Amino acid sequence: MSGDGSGRQGRLKVRVKTAKRRSTSSTRWLQRQLNDPYVAKARAEGYRSRAAFKLAELDDKYGFLKPGGRIVDLGAAPGGWSQVAAERVGAAAGKGRVVAIDILEMDPIPGVEVLHLDFLDDSAPEKLRSALDGRADVVMSDIAPPTTGHKQTDHLRIMGMCETALAFAREVLAPGGTFLAKVLRGGTEGQLLQDMKRDFDKVRHVKPPASRADSAELYVLATGFRGGADEDDAD
Repeated sequence: MSGDGSGRQGRLKVRVKTAKRRSTSSTRWLQRQLNDPYVAKARAEGYRSRAAFKLAELDDKYGFLKPGGRIVDLGAAPGGWSQVAAERVGAAAGKGRVVAIDILEMDPIPGVEVLHLDFLDDSAPEKLRSALDGRADVVMSDIAPPTTGHKQTDHLRIMGMCETALAFAREVLAPGGTFLAKVLRGGTEGQLLQDMKRDFDKVRHVKPPASRADSAELYVLATGFRGGADEDDAD
């Protein structure tokens, strides 16, 4: 990834007027998007979302997207994370594999196999292992359920999604694998972290620079998966 998305014109703050049919909150969101350097940078560099830089920054620091790796992107649409993963593991050149799973339709990405299905479906783990031709080295999830505006409810919902993604990861990760998922800063994630520490060598909270400073968004990064060595790997 190159360039800083800045420049004389990029530093001019865009002001958005509140339109008759646009709420104040929608106006604030639009103004923030228009003035976000990561949004401009993603557009300039061909990434489908600013979230691409969150994954890139985390991998720059922790190095879990290794060349030749097998990567699973849960809830992948629109595909920013899958784009970064494909570049880093060399999937477009046939050196690794990236499988993106989502119930939403997704435009093709070079080096990425898109599975249009719900990862909660009972058949999903088997379909995934078939697509990867084995187990995954990394399972990652940037899924966030629609917000309700009620802080405690939203926190519980996103933690529940993280737990669901973790359950899926336990079924498909290879020994030594990595799990990365979005969470929110709050007070109910202690039990989840304890559960993860039983399955992984190291569990940490991480917040990449591209994650807005005023957001409660965090990521949980678990490395060194201790499971995954079962009979379906014996061939």
